[in-house]
Amino acid sequence: MLLFTAGCATSMNSVENAQATGHRKMVSDKRVITDAGLYDRVSVVGINTATGPAGFLKIQVEVLNTTSSLRKFTYRVEWFDADGMLINLPTTTATPRALEGGEAGMITATAPTDKAKDFKIKFLESLN
Repeated sequence: MLLFTAGCATSMNSVENAQATGHRKMVSDKRVITDAGLYDRVSVVGINTATGPAGFLKIQVEVLNTTSSLRKFTYRVEWFDADGMLINLPTTTATPRALEGGEAGMITATAPTDKAKDFKIKFLESLN
């Protein structure tokens, strides 16, 4: 019976550095807005933030397709200054993304100005 169970188990091989040099600073927050069509299909696993050497805020959002089929969506990042005011940008557009069933992926964005101190990310279900 033990051989049968071991033979049916799925396995995954992964390699990572035994002494990690980079430590993710995961943020738990409410800056994620998901439309009703994606709410239980694509979830945010975590958000990592950092400030680059030039003072630009960088974010990395880990997302997971919780379904067993391909899920297409778009996302848009809005940037805010130190006073919480939206920074209006001429290039704020939605970016398309797709994840296979059960797949996790990273969305990375860098603020377009060093005045950006906060952000909000919005996810919308793609109709295509």
